[in-house]
Amino acid sequence: MNGAHNTRPPLAVAIMGPTASGKTAAALAIARALPAEIISVDSALVYRGMDIGTAKPNAAELASVPHHLIDILDPLDAYSVAQFRLDTLHLVAEISARGRLALLVGGTMMYFKGLSEGLDELPTADAAVRAQLEADAATAGWPALHERLRQVDPITAARLAPNDAQRINRALEIYLLSGQPMSSLLSGRGKLELPFALLPLALEPSERAVLHGRIAVRFEQMLGQRDDDGLVAEVARLRARGDLQPHLPSMRCVGYRQSWDYLDGSIDRATLRETGIIATRQLAKRQLTWLRAMPERQVFDCIGADPAPAMLAQIEAALTAHARA
Repeated sequence: MNGAHNTRPPLAVAIMGPTASGKTAAALAIARALPAEIISVDSALVYRGMDIGTAKPNAAELASVPHHLIDILDPLDAYSVAQFRLDTLHLVAEISARGRLALLVGGTMMYFKGLSEGLDELPTADAAVRAQLEADAATAGWPALHERLRQVDPITAARLAPNDAQRINRALEIYLLSGQPMSSLLSGRGKLELPFALLPLALEPSERAVLHGRIAVRFEQMLGQRDDDGLVAEVARLRARGDLQPHLPSMRCVGYRQSWDYLDGSIDRATLRETGIIATRQLAKRQLTWLRAMPERQVFDCIGADPAPAMLAQIEAALTAHARA
């Protein structure tokens, strides 16, 4: 194990995968078998009061293994990739110094990318440019701005959904401020070395249809049978605060945005269910696209037999090899 007196860079493990792939269950099983702590790599789990729609581990699960970066922010606040990277670097060092293994668990691929490759020297935000882009979107819609982005930066546009307002806005802002596509600016930067070795494990479905079925079942469970018991009730409590708006990063999370529309009366319950499932499947597709761009990852099938034992064996082998290196 990574002791405090070991001068070799410690080993950490990434457990990645699309939504509903069983990351939490696998990570808990592994953490109970090894002296380990879990660092959440999830842009929604950071928020307090957002439990149902994020599939947050329950109180017993959180108590069974040390967890980090869960319930650390109010939904009114934002959590950046830069802050995630800073927090995670500190946490891995602290966990390793305690002689324990850090498990980085989640599906926010931008966090994993920012952690492993560092941050980009991109133009800072410009309020006037953003306001103009938002005004354009209010008139033409975000899909139209997505098409505008495709014309100047097809690489970035290809990985963004047509309604991904935040990222489309930022990519167009960077182009307007720098005169260069964001993809070109990113590709010109060298990869940074992490102060620890990272073993990347990925849970991926051998049959996409089975994952889609899991997503549908899980979203229906989140909704529950009634509006006063489930995701809608959770979003209603958040709305009742009076200070949250649908444009905030927290309220743009899958399921929350659709529930907000339902509570506004703009969609009915059947449409809430349909759009929520569709949005979750689209999220899973984007996550799998990110994962498949990581050739160094070791893939475990999340469909069928419990993948945790095979993942645990791989981790134990990596720990042994790391100690001997």
